Amino acid sequence: MTDSILSERRGTVAWLTLNRPQIHNAFDDALIAALTDALAAADADPAVRAVVLSGNGSCFSAGADLNWMRGMAGASEQENREDSLRLARLMRSLQFLSKPTIARVNGAAYGGGVGLVACCDIAIGVDTAKFALSEVKLGLVPAVISPYVIAAIGLREARRLFITGEVFDAATSARIGLLHAVVSASELDEAIERQLYLLAKAGPLAQREAKQLALRIGGADPVQAERIDSANAELIARLRVSPEGQHGLGAFLDKRAPAWVGQP
Repeated sequence: MTDSILSERRGTVAWLTLNRPQIHNAFDDALIAALTDALAAADADPAVRAVVLSGNGSCFSAGADLNWMRGMAGASEQENREDSLRLARLMRSLQFLSKPTIARVNGAAYGGGVGLVACCDIAIGVDTAKFALSEVKLGLVPAVISPYVIAAIGLREARRLFITGEVFDAATSARIGLLHAVVSASELDEAIERQLYLLAKAGPLAQREAKQLALRIGGADPVQAERIDSANAELIARLRVSPEGQHGLGAFLDKRAPAWVGQP
């Protein structure tokens, strides 16, 4: 386990905290690997009844780390595909974890951070949190996280947010289904403990089967999800190395507007 993820057992609950507060808990390959491993360990531990996922500092997760993005901008299409598959595996692991999962959304979530929230069974966030699926502003798309975000907020809302890339607030996130509840920062831990109390009252086997039932009836199948992930990884890899993706990434990293800004 690297320092990018803090893993703590509190009774029967595994608390996993994204721990890169200096860069808003942004993803890189090390964090993705560490969180994937931490989820696998929690899933395999019979003493763990639930998992809480949160961020250290003022943000939940700002999505992709700039240095990581800079490296992938210069990588080959195959390297980008392999990179995307690692992120896809993380999201799929969280979505299909056999234990109940809670997203403790302590602040802003962008891009892949929204994906993590969408993959959790229960999501509670602070009223000051902001959210965005802003990949189109870089000439990209939220490919890897798309199945989970669409399942959480619905196709109609996803279409709008995917193509505008706009920032939306916590109240909107609750209205569209990304968050189940919005509370003040001072009430967040109490709200999480309330959910853990409710989860602890259920039989663990029945709980696991109930979660799988909901996923199955809702059309979420891990085998099919892996096939979708493979196709989405190919899509994002192709876009990252495309002229528009290269231009958009370069403009973002150089802190300048891409050529298409202001051209409706």
